Amino acid sequence: MTEKIHIIHTNDLHSHFENYPRIERFVKEQRHLDQQTGWQTLLFDLGDAADRAHPLTEATHAQANIRWLNKLHYDGVTIGNSEGLYFDHQTLETMYNQANFDVILGNLYETNGQLPHFAQPYKIITTKQHTKIGILGLTAPYLLTYPLMNWDIKLVQQVLPQLIAQIAPQVDVLILLSHLGLSTDRYLCQKYPQLNIIIGSHTHHLLINGELDQQTFLAAAEKYGHYIGNIYFTLEDHQIQQISAHPTLTANLPVLPTDQQVITNYARKGHRLLQQQKIAFLPQRYTATGLGAHSSIQLTLTAMEQATQTTAAMISSGLFLTDLSQGILTADDLHEQLPHSIHLMKTKLKGQELWRFVMEVEKNRGFLRNFHQKGMGFRGKIFGEIYFGGIQVQPGTRQVFYQHQELIPEKTYEIALLDHYLFIPFFPTLQIVGDNQIIYPDFLRTVVAKYLARKYPLKKE
Repeated sequence: MTEKIHIIHTNDLHSHFENYPRIERFVKEQRHLDQQTGWQTLLFDLGDAADRAHPLTEATHAQANIRWLNKLHYDGVTIGNSEGLYFDHQTLETMYNQANFDVILGNLYETNGQLPHFAQPYKIITTKQHTKIGILGLTAPYLLTYPLMNWDIKLVQQVLPQLIAQIAPQVDVLILLSHLGLSTDRYLCQKYPQLNIIIGSHTHHLLINGELDQQTFLAAAEKYGHYIGNIYFTLEDHQIQQISAHPTLTANLPVLPTDQQVITNYARKGHRLLQQQKIAFLPQRYTATGLGAHSSIQLTLTAMEQATQTTAAMISSGLFLTDLSQGILTADDLHEQLPHSIHLMKTKLKGQELWRFVMEVEKNRGFLRNFHQKGMGFRGKIFGEIYFGGIQVQPGTRQVFYQHQELIPEKTYEIALLDHYLFIPFFPTLQIVGDNQIIYPDFLRTVVAKYLARKYPLKKE
């Protein structure tokens, strides 16, 4: 007897709540339709569901996202780096306490060698006709940064062979929930033919008709809920016979009159909760946009220097989306100004290397001023103007001064930067020769908040 399975999958939603109402209705309607037409429905999320750039995610430590996932009764999820690296260790430990779904994750470990309590290495789903479907989950192994959050992240090749050896003999169909990226997924197709289906994410790719690579079927549904993934396959004697993918474009789904109010309420609630967190009392307006001295940028350079115990720093104006008003400063104000998932970095360079880095900055300055930057934790629009604190450049002679002293080639210097500058391709000196200490878990806005709380403490009521 033919068995029919419909997998619905979401990925890289990144707290784009504006698409949630239509996704929610689609899932519920498809489940009802599948039930009427003899299909069994499974629902999975591939990670990066929560993003702290949205005020409600920031304010609730992703619990608003978990509640939404709970409403749809997912059969399983894995995590992305947005969950694994943008929330501190303790927050991730408790993030899924109220979840009604399984977190399937086989390559993130506590430092004691145990899987975190919220995760399981695999799951076996038995269908109505007793086909056993095995589910694995893996996330992108950021070896540089996960240890900074007190996690032990494993490479795919360290864990996947053992996981397959454990689960493959128990199942008829084996599916990987992959937050690894398309190139890795294609490699896994060549290396591990035991995988029947890989549902992909992380690199925000869209496979509009799926992709058959060797014996493994790949599917992926882009990002932000722009698409909802659909995989359809039939089985005979518990073996896949036919398989296809048909992502649904969310923008083509009907909009209800109530949708906009729901979306607006998500944001309003987040803003309201963040506004309750009072940080400092600013005696003046601090500007970062438009023309002028950009006092907020200068203030941030000072905060970076203090936090890293250096006397030099660099920052780009595109990070600053708003000014800071005079009066009581709240967490909402700083989240609006600096919504990015970006950390401080303390870099040591010898004088000749620091000179080369500054020359890279000067070479790229004009190009970056209006460059539309995307990714690597950045949530703004353009890279913007570059500002130094404690470093001066003499354009005519290309001399570089550190605290008004010309650089000594063999002397070691320290500068406060952002990890973002290490990960983008414009400043190769940082990656090639920099002694880079990325400072977790605080984002830039938290560093600024702590500085302002000390400098301008709230008045006692």
